[in-house]
Amino acid sequence: MVCPSSLNQYSHLHVAASFRNFFFFIPTTLALLFLTSLSILFYVYTTSIIFINHHQHHHLQSTSQYFTSLSSLPVLLSPTTTLHNNASEFTKFQTFQLGHGLPPQSQRGLPSQSNSTRKLEKNNNLFHDRDLFLEDYKEMNRSFKIYVYPHREDDPFANVLLPMKHEPGGNYASESYFKKVLMKSHFITNDPTEADLFFMPFSIASLRHDPRVGVEGIQDFIRDYVQNIVHKYPYWNRTGGADHFYVACHSIGRSAMEKAPDVKFNAIQVVCSSSYFLTGYIAHKDTCLPQIWPRKQNPPNLVSSNRKKLAFFAGGVNSPVRIKLLETWKNDSEIFVHHGRLKTPYADELLGSKFCLHVKGFEVNTARIGDSLYYGCVPVIIANYYDLPFADVLNWKSFSVVVTTLDIPLLKKILKGISSDEYLMLQRNVLKVRKHFQWHSPPIDFDAFYMVVYELWLRRSSIIISLGDSRD
Repeated sequence: MVCPSSLNQYSHLHVAASFRNFFFFIPTTLALLFLTSLSILFYVYTTSIIFINHHQHHHLQSTSQYFTSLSSLPVLLSPTTTLHNNASEFTKFQTFQLGHGLPPQSQRGLPSQSNSTRKLEKNNNLFHDRDLFLEDYKEMNRSFKIYVYPHREDDPFANVLLPMKHEPGGNYASESYFKKVLMKSHFITNDPTEADLFFMPFSIASLRHDPRVGVEGIQDFIRDYVQNIVHKYPYWNRTGGADHFYVACHSIGRSAMEKAPDVKFNAIQVVCSSSYFLTGYIAHKDTCLPQIWPRKQNPPNLVSSNRKKLAFFAGGVNSPVRIKLLETWKNDSEIFVHHGRLKTPYADELLGSKFCLHVKGFEVNTARIGDSLYYGCVPVIIANYYDLPFADVLNWKSFSVVVTTLDIPLLKKILKGISSDEYLMLQRNVLKVRKHFQWHSPPIDFDAFYMVVYELWLRRSSIIISLGDSRD
């Protein structure tokens, strides 16, 4: 019989021998690989320290200047992107907000704008780069040309393809205003060989009300129209339609292209419903048409306006966002949220409020931004994924407040957190920027028409293709 102590001694000796045999039979190549990896890691670590110690001071200064120059370019950065002077800080804190597939991001963790004088001064700039804009604007007026596909007055669909003869009106007037003014402007050319862009002049708003087409027939009409110009003219086939554009303000304009995918994915879509969360709208290829209720009179004198209310909204409760807004603030004494018919004039409510709420309904767009600016009220944008009008040019932080739908319960805290100095800056810029959100016939420099044309000018092709007689 073997005693337990002998078994324990044997067990320890067996295990020790097993470990010795195990390490003895490790393949030489694995051992060499292990040692080599350690050497490489040690080398990278030591050289990195040397590089940082010797070059950090010199390179951080140049890197800071580089990122400072980037921030002056006319590019609309995401609200969640923060530029830092220190290069390593820039890499660490830069974030990207993609519209499609991501939930709304809360702004409650963002630093208060009123805490930073530097940020206040930066946001005071109405343009991303005013000098660049003015230089481009001058060149646009000098050289930009648009060819409109011709249609006769006796065309069966002249009401859809030609500009309306009367003054545009209603909630979707922007579409008609643009076409009416464009056709009489100096941007039009009758020579397609000198055209930068080609305009397909069909009117979605008119097609909706045409009994021969209606909502159900718009997709077929657009498909047939595009097929017609493809076979009749050589211009579309040169670029697959990338130098073509159409204009639509009603939301049905987006679904109208379902049977003409080349228009949706290649052509420039100038639309009011500019949500980059939904399929069919491609930011930077497409652009936002501001939805503006037409007003003939000049903006009111705002010197005597007494804005006692913190915020105001009136409109139909036709979306979950508006339902949430109403449920949260319907009984509040400082934020006035109305649905149904107002007892007081709409204009008086806008003139008596510091902030006016633009809240997503069926679509991200409404005419409330234009209304707010017209009456000198600072707009508060509550519409996630809205590609705002003229965002390539205008610094929206300088004249508006953007709030995610997630932060509706924090709305009062956000608005009251804006200092008096910052509010005065916002309202001053509202009065400066509102001229860009007005239609005139004939147009006036820097009004809505010229701003939309500038957005088109930015999207023109830099490749010039000589036209031949062939229509292949």
